[in-house]
Parts: sequence; C-alpha cells; structure tokens
Amino acid sequence: MSHLLALDQGTSSSRSIVFDAQGRVVALAQRELRQHYPQPGWVEHDPDEIWATQLETAREAVARAGLSARDIRAIGITNQRETTLLWSRRSGRPLARAIVWQDRRTEPLCAQLRAQPGLAERVREHTGLLIDPYFSATKLRWLLDAVPGAHLGAARGELAFGTVDTWLLWQLTGGRVHATDVSNAARTLLFDIRHQRWDPELLAAFHVPDSLLPRVLPSSHLYGETEPALLGAAIPVGGIAGDQQAALFGQACVAPGMAKNTYGTGCFLLMHTGSRLERSQHGLVATAAAQVGATPQYALEGSVFVGGAVVQWLRDGLHAIESSRDVQALAQSVPDSDGVVFVPAFTGLGAPYWRADARGTLTGLTRGSTLAHIARAALESIAYQSAALLHAMSADAQAHGGAALAELRVDGGACVNDLLMQFQADLLGIPVVRPQVTETTALGAAGLAGLACGVWRSADEFAALWAPERRFEPTLPRERAAELMARWEHAVRQTLAA
Repeated sequence: MSHLLALDQGTSSSRSIVFDAQGRVVALAQRELRQHYPQPGWVEHDPDEIWATQLETAREAVARAGLSARDIRAIGITNQRETTLLWSRRSGRPLARAIVWQDRRTEPLCAQLRAQPGLAERVREHTGLLIDPYFSATKLRWLLDAVPGAHLGAARGELAFGTVDTWLLWQLTGGRVHATDVSNAARTLLFDIRHQRWDPELLAAFHVPDSLLPRVLPSSHLYGETEPALLGAAIPVGGIAGDQQAALFGQACVAPGMAKNTYGTGCFLLMHTGSRLERSQHGLVATAAAQVGATPQYALEGSVFVGGAVVQWLRDGLHAIESSRDVQALAQSVPDSDGVVFVPAFTGLGAPYWRADARGTLTGLTRGSTLAHIARAALESIAYQSAALLHAMSADAQAHGGAALAELRVDGGACVNDLLMQFQADLLGIPVVRPQVTETTALGAAGLAGLACGVWRSADEFAALWAPERRFEPTLPRERAAELMARWEHAVRQTLAA
C-alpha cells in the first residue's frame, strides 16, 4: 500500500492525482470550477462546488488507477492560497461565496489600514507580507462586515474561517478537524512567521476574533482520517501545503538558493531560504515554506496576478484562439511581437510593483499589428513579469550574501509551451529546467503526505525522485535581453501613469 492521493484544488479547476512510490502519475481526474464576477474586480467561488468537484475527482482518480481506498496510504492537500471562506461550525454550511485570492474589493480597507501609523511596518515585520487585498485578512474582515450576524456569530464561537485547505480538511473529516498548515497560515496577514503563531496584535488590528481560527500544524503531519463513507475507507490526511509551497517541495527545491516558477493562472516564483527568515528590499515577500518536522522553513516569493490567465483572455475575451493550446502556433506565426508590449494588469500588478490600481495596457501598436503580434506579446508578458521577479530575487539573494541563481525550475500548465520557456531562458540568461513530472504541485502534496506516513524516510529521499525532462539554454545576447527588459519596464511605467 504505497499509493498516494493528492487533492489539488486550484483557481480554475479541482484535480486529484494518484502517485506511486516513485513519484509517477498513475491516474488523474479534473473538473472545471466556475468563476463568479459579481462586480468589476470581484472574484468568487462557490464553496460547495469546491468540495463537490474535489470529492468527485478524488473518487474518479482512485477508480481510474484501478485501486480502492484501502490501496491509498495517505492523502495530501494542496490549494489555491489566500482564498477565504467562512462557515457555520454547527451546520458546516458556508455563509457566503469564497472570496478568491485575485479579488480586489478590499483595496479601500487596505488603504485605510496602510494609513494607520506603524501598522504596515508591523505587518511586514511579523508576517513578511504587505497590506494588500491579495491576502486573506481583509477578505475575512469584509465577510464579517457584509454577512448579517457574522460578527456576533464569530464572537460566540459559532463560525469557522479557513483557506481552501481548511475547508477541504473539515469536509473530509466530517467536521472533526479544523486545521491548516504553516504555509497557508502564512498567507493570511494574521500569522507571525517568526514565532509560528497567530498574532494577537494583528488580530486586533484587523478585528478578527481568534475563535474563528484553525489550528496551525507542520505541512507534513497526520491531520486526521477521512470519513469512511466518502471514499470507501478511512484514509489518513498526511500533508497540506499551499500550492506554491507544495510546488517548491515537489520541484525538490529543499535547499537554500533553489528556486522554481509556476506558470498557472498567475505566476509564482519562490526561492528557498532554509531556516533563515530573509527580508526583501526589492518588492518581494517573505513567507513560510512547506515544513517537515519542527524546524521552520522560509522562502522569498514574488507573485504575478495574471500569468496563464492571459491566454484565457485571448480565448474568451478577444476570441483570438479557439483553444488555449492554439496560442503557441498563433504566436509563432510571426517572428516577434513587432514592438507590441502587453501589460496584463487586469486585477492590478503584483510583485515587485504592488499597484492594485493598475489596469492592462497594449502599447506599441501600429497599423501593421495583428492578432498574432498581440498573442505573442501576451505570451511574452508572462516571461517579462517572471523575469522582473527573478531580477528582484537575485538582487535580494546577493544582498544577503547568496550566490546568483544557477537555474530556474518550472512547472504549471503553461510550462509545456516551448516558445514561452525559451523566451524565459533568453530573458534570464540562465537555464530554465522543466521536470519529467510537471504535476509538481500535486507531487509536493503527495510527498508531504508520504513523509508523514513513512513512504519516504526523509525529504532528501523524496527529492532524489526529481528528474529533468528538458533544459532551455539561453541563446539571446545579454545586451538584447537588457533592451527587451527596458522596453517592458517602460511599458509598465506607461501603465502606472495611465
């Protein structure tokens, strides 16, 4: 009994993957998750749909693998981070739709909080983060303010808050376990990553009662067992990590100085910093890495809000392509973007710019510009944003006495696009390495669960399973790469001035 089931609950879909003890994908099931946009800048999910689609895919993946629940050693959970849910402890029913990490409705509240003397500095010192709508605390505060009776219910201890992992764990265990891991807690603006505890000072500042909060545990930990009726037998839940920390672990980036970039709905670049909490001076955030054992682990992170989602916009908004996989052929039909630069700030700009008020722009258009040029510019925007993050990360690493990054490991849906990966390597001037198993987020969750239940004896033993599929070596002269990055930064300045 050495198979592991990873529940990968993402922004656009719920997926479940069965892995064997060699880290190979045995079976996969996926369901699309509906996005709700009730107002401009608002993004919501139905909590019941999150749970229903995740349970359906779990059952389907186990069946496709030709296994039963008794063949599954443990379950690992990985999830879209920062997305915020509030539910009744008694009934288990959500009080409202989940507010998704992309949602920007709390920017006015964030502005008020930033104006409070010393609060932004305390938040950064205690949590490693910035006061921004991206993170969970102001989303939770908005729900408490907006849902009738929520403040009173919270004060009475009748309500539970959680990110998506906590919601899934609650459902899997029949409401017996209300817990999260350090990597998800670290994304709330309420968790002191220095001392690994909920921060009373910040709870007071955000007007969040501690009765709402889940217990915080290591990422690799035996959290509890599933209700037997759900999957056919009680299965231990042995791992939880936010999707980006799970991907860092699944990419075998378990030593300081190793980095990965995930190309999903957004892009997320993380560099492991070991047991040392390092502060960024270049617009990045410090965060908790997936934790195995009692010793805290940390990472530097930069987040791009619109990565692969720009391809969805080409398909659904611009109708330039019929399917997302058509984008590479359209972009390759022209030799370059012909000076067109696309800054996809649909929901603001994340790191290293942190401008919630920014909106998307297309610059450099001429009468000769075509859909192909725009498609190429859209793909390139993913690489440009990621390059800006890596340049900031390299500057931070060198400021702390670290070495320059030797390579970038990549994963996520868009990493299969060879044109994008080659352009990324050209911009960065270092190899971009795609692994044989690109399902690294789910693999990381499975790895954490496997360590908790003894499939692997150590993180190093699990990391030894990682193997490259292709290395994209840089071919562009560094002077030309610098010119292209300068053009990108000029377009960003134009965007911010609009």
